[in-house]
Amino acid sequence: MSLNVLIMESCDRRLTMSNRSVPLPISYSQKRTSAAGRGWRPTQERWSSREHQPEWSVRKEEMSRKQADPESPGSPRGTCQSMCPNRELQERESQNRLHRFETLAGTEKGRRPRADPQRTVKEYSRPAAGKDSTRPSDLRPPAVLLKTVCYLIDDIATMPGQTSWHEVYDFVFDRLRSVRQDMIIQRTTGPDCLAILERTVRLLVYASFRLCEEPLRLYDPRINDTHLQESLSWLLQCYATEPGPHGNQEEFQALSLLYNLGSSRVLQHTLELPKQLRSSPTVALALSINRAFLERNPVRLLRLAQRLSFLQSCALHRHMAAARHDLLLLYSHGLSSRNCRFPLPRLAELLGLDVGLAGQLCRAHHLEVHQDGQVVFSKTRFTKPEPGRLRCTARHDMVDGKRSDLAKLGSIIHDGPVNKEFT
Repeated sequence: MSLNVLIMESCDRRLTMSNRSVPLPISYSQKRTSAAGRGWRPTQERWSSREHQPEWSVRKEEMSRKQADPESPGSPRGTCQSMCPNRELQERESQNRLHRFETLAGTEKGRRPRADPQRTVKEYSRPAAGKDSTRPSDLRPPAVLLKTVCYLIDDIATMPGQTSWHEVYDFVFDRLRSVRQDMIIQRTTGPDCLAILERTVRLLVYASFRLCEEPLRLYDPRINDTHLQESLSWLLQCYATEPGPHGNQEEFQALSLLYNLGSSRVLQHTLELPKQLRSSPTVALALSINRAFLERNPVRLLRLAQRLSFLQSCALHRHMAAARHDLLLLYSHGLSSRNCRFPLPRLAELLGLDVGLAGQLCRAHHLEVHQDGQVVFSKTRFTKPEPGRLRCTARHDMVDGKRSDLAKLGSIIHDGPVNKEFT
């Protein structure tokens, strides 16, 4: 009897082990979440989590949600009526973290300067674990955000007498970033959102021109470009989703194309615009310049560039050095002869420079410039200038000639190139 029991127990044990060796059926959803399935997961699914989505796609999703349900409890409403919440003002004052643009007059040289409530602006702070960034008392409503942007433009960015504009840029850039942070948290839409984004894009476009020669420790063009592209994409998305008409849409569609010259994505977006908008003079001129750029026709590009407004010239400025290089390269091959002379004043007119700067540019490319103002092109002598030999700020004349002073700059950033004297 005991032997039969042992035999039965042994059979049961073998049966149990054989059941364990058989893998359990795994559902399709379990395969997608398994560690082994991470390698073949589609790209769209890899970006599905909110933490890994790009900022612009998260903002687009939030905007669409708010349009579907504007009173959603997930959209906090700011109640702070000043440019800086009182809690942050007191905290930064006690920690001596006030910028010199925010200190109360007469206390700047003290051991602990005091904050001026009329000049202190909320600074940008990175999201952190355990930090509540949706507190209504710390968020500024859209009307206050627009007032803050206007203050930054009128009283800081275009204030005469500034010694170092890169310091002004650092302050304004950080505070504009804080403004956009409040807008994203509140899912701001409507006319105030458009007004804020339009002013932000204009100011960042001007900064890309004004600070192009600053060292990297003072100005990072990549960071400026990233925030400019984000603001511009957000603005164009608002134009596409919010009811119009939008009076400044032509201006910013053209700015987007001129700043991203040669981009197939931006060109496709522009060509898909309604015919009335696409055929407007501003957008049509930008399309013509983009076509000249794609066709490697620097003569036509530089000629059309002289018809741009001040802000449009700032957007195109980062492509001008390549266009001038291509023009000299083209002429060095087409007019390469020891007996051929080309008048320097005519070349300066084509380059959009004065005669002195045009001669300096030719010499930097190892082209011969005679004392009588004649240029000798040679394809064998033509070389690319050494890095740092030519200063970009020395060739700002064509752009700066379309703006008279900082006061006029403030009106351009607020209202755009509406006056014909800038065209």
